Amino acid sequence: MQNDEIFMEQALRQAEEAARCGEVPIGAVLAKDNSILVADRNRREELKDATAHAELLVLRKAGRMLGGWRLSGYTLYVTLEPCPMCAGAMVLARIDRLVFGAVDPKGGAAGSLYDIVRDERLNHRLAITGGVIEEQCASILQQFFRSKRV
Repeated sequence: MQNDEIFMEQALRQAEEAARCGEVPIGAVLAKDNSILVADRNRREELKDATAHAELLVLRKAGRMLGGWRLSGYTLYVTLEPCPMCAGAMVLARIDRLVFGAVDPKGGAAGSLYDIVRDERLNHRLAITGGVIEEQCASILQQFFRSKRV
C-alpha cells in the first residue's frame, strides 16, 4: 500500500492547489502500473460548472487521452470520498479500484451515506480502500471551511 500513499500525496497536492484558487480542496489522480496518467482538482468556481469535480475532470481527461471511456485497470485516488455523481461516473467508466482519503458522512457514495461503487444491482463494482492519509485529507478541508466561516 506504499503506492497508495504516494499517489494520495499527489492528489493532496492537487487539493492544495484548489484551496489556493479558492476552490473546495479536493484533488484526484488516475494511475495504472505505478504511474500517474492524469491529475486534477476541483474547478467548479473557475469553470462555473457544478459538475467540475476533481474526479470527473480526471475521468474526462483520461478518456480523451486514451481515446475511449472504458478505464478498466485504473485506480482513482481522491482526497475525499466521492459524491453520488462521481461514484456513478466511476462505475460507468469501469474503474477497477477507488482509493480515498477522508470519509464524507454527509454525502459520500463509497460506503458512508450511499455505496454506489459496490452496489450489486449495477453492472460494475469497484474495490475500495479508504482512509489513506486521512488526517491530512480531512485537515485541508477543515481548514478551508473554517476560513470561510470567519
